[in-house]
Amino acid sequence: MTLVELTEQAREQLARVTGLKPVLVSAMFKDDQGWHVFVDMLEMRRIPDSTDILGYYEVLLNEDGGMVNFRRKRSHLRGERIEEEDCGN
Repeated sequence: MTLVELTEQAREQLARVTGLKPVLVSAMFKDDQGWHVFVDMLEMRRIPDSTDILGYYEVLLNEDGGMVNFRRKRSHLRGERIEEEDCGN
């Protein structure tokens, strides 16, 4: 699978499981567990949009693009600056 296909798989499967709308794929990497894809999901729409609540999720995909597991790492405001972190932690 291509990287684009893997990110689409992560977005679609996470949306089906959580019922949330994917906003952004911000990072991905591969290790011995599989593909780790990091996705911001819209958890709460607010006005103005910059105050929407986004959840930052890590999705683990196998080689075929199937979801193995996912976890919510944190939540943040859409307009909030997030300090860069190591994706592997």
